[in-house]
Amino acid sequence: MSQEVYHIPALLPEVLDALQLNPDGTYIDATFGGGGHSRAIVDKLGIGGHLYSFDQDEDAINRAFEDARFTIVYSNFRYISNFMRYHDVDGVDGILADLGVSFHHFDDKDRGFSFRWEGALDMRMNRKAKRNAAWILANYTEQQLADIFYLYGELKSARRMAAVIVKSRQQRPIETIERLLEVVKPLINPKQEKKELAQLFQALRIEVNGEIEVLKSFLEQALTVLKPGGRLAVITYHSLEDRLVKNFMKTGNLNGEVEKDFYGRNLSPFKLITGKPIVPGNEEIERNPRSRSAKLRVAQKL
Repeated sequence: MSQEVYHIPALLPEVLDALQLNPDGTYIDATFGGGGHSRAIVDKLGIGGHLYSFDQDEDAINRAFEDARFTIVYSNFRYISNFMRYHDVDGVDGILADLGVSFHHFDDKDRGFSFRWEGALDMRMNRKAKRNAAWILANYTEQQLADIFYLYGELKSARRMAAVIVKSRQQRPIETIERLLEVVKPLINPKQEKKELAQLFQALRIEVNGEIEVLKSFLEQALTVLKPGGRLAVITYHSLEDRLVKNFMKTGNLNGEVEKDFYGRNLSPFKLITGKPIVPGNEEIERNPRSRSAKLRVAQKL
């Protein structure tokens, strides 16, 4: 399988420009994935530069490349500060996080990320994790399911969907993609089928992998790991992520509350580089339709 098929990196020229790469700088790619961003960053580094890339997926780790300027870290990116200490790195000049799911995950029917395939409801990025999507559907209460469908999938039918899942699992377990579709399709508007199923699968994936809590932890650590003048670049793909990143970059905290000093001046530790997010142009969307929802936000640590 070629690198391009595994994953096409979104907004690549824009990311490289946003990071303002110093050939002798130290950088983090928090989400190695198919390695597209990482390879492009390393290509711009000199002998004194270094990139640390993180991924918790064994498939991605197996695709890592050999280079003296590159280190792959087999871990969730919520632990960047621990691993930087482990590698004796006092601070970094830039951090990238592309929060999208690799094409590979959607296209591999054995991973259970897409409603296009038949197979087990898995959705784990880290296949050593205990909870998969089938476990959540079997064990969460109706209220818990309704909450994740509404909060993470923004599904208007969240309550009805949760109710029918709880009722249906009492008759027969919901362990496969086809079984889940059989249960929920009567509640879905046929004209909106692909959109609503994508929202449902997104909600389950976010919950399985604890993506929102991981993102919060990552953002707080990114602030401590970055050197003054270092840049944080984050690509998001849905409104919940984007709102979190936007608020954090604006204020330096997860609550999005702007703190002011005695004179009323903002105390944010960041300078916003992007007021509005950078989005793909028509040419990139045509080449890579899955990039259409990508939003790149960039901030510089003061």
